[in-house]
Amino acid sequence: MRLGADHVLVRVPATSANLGPGFDAMGLALGLYDEIEVQLVASDEVRVDVAGEGAGEVPGGADHLVVRALQHTLELAGAPLTGVHLRCTNRIPHGRGLGSSAAAVVSGIVAARGLLADPQALDARTMLGVATEFEGHPDNAAPALRGGATLAWSGADGPRAVDLEVDPRIRATVLVPDVRLATSRARGVLPGHVPHADAAFTAGRAALLVEALARRPELLLDATEDRLHQEYRAGVMAGTAELVRSLRAAGLAATVSGAGPTVLVLTTADAGPELESALRDLLGDPRGGAGWHVGHPAIDTSGTTCRSLPHE
Repeated sequence: MRLGADHVLVRVPATSANLGPGFDAMGLALGLYDEIEVQLVASDEVRVDVAGEGAGEVPGGADHLVVRALQHTLELAGAPLTGVHLRCTNRIPHGRGLGSSAAAVVSGIVAARGLLADPQALDARTMLGVATEFEGHPDNAAPALRGGATLAWSGADGPRAVDLEVDPRIRATVLVPDVRLATSRARGVLPGHVPHADAAFTAGRAALLVEALARRPELLLDATEDRLHQEYRAGVMAGTAELVRSLRAAGLAATVSGAGPTVLVLTTADAGPELESALRDLLGDPRGGAGWHVGHPAIDTSGTTCRSLPHE
């Protein structure tokens, strides 16, 4: 496979996985973006410059997650990577349950596709499959790639995803804490088995969530109730668990975002006063406080985008 471009700019959204009962399956793309600029160079040099989240922390060379995903995808397409200069402008918080690692992987995959002379050689299912290889499950990768809300699963023929309808009245709010939590730690506290009644309850709520997202947002409080993972994780994110409980007691559909510790709240536009009142009571200020930062990102509908840039 030949390369058709040598300089691309990728924009990838943050994502919130699970949405309560949709554990490892449902996800939502949010209007908070990392931008990744990839320029191929004639030498074998790999240089990574990072601004924003992760600056000075993430690897600065071939071990960087975007570079690894880019290289793997180009090799899969028969166009091995030589040298590359990578510039990352990161706005998605790291270690907070907003899909930062999935965003890095997906941006590398989409950049590789944008560099190919025939981008159609990498179709949507192939890209989701590569992302799932890196991530282990497709719940964040699917909405990052496709935008909107998605339902993803892995079967005998690999990972797949479908889009879920989202009522235009629905609004997202994220409460991002100062502290981080490694996904491996959040997963490590989950039990190997759960009571059958809890599994059945959560399956029913996940089905209800599809209807609530699409047509009946007034059902979001019930539809986001979970008995499969959130309470088991409460011990490693006590502040998150308490905030979720308090918001739900106030009638707001709050969940743990991904593996946490960010809190996602799904409301409708007319519920703004109730949300503001609850945040003022719980945090002291509806804009954030007590170690929490409040954001109101749009629901992203474009997914990851890529465009060619002129050669420098």
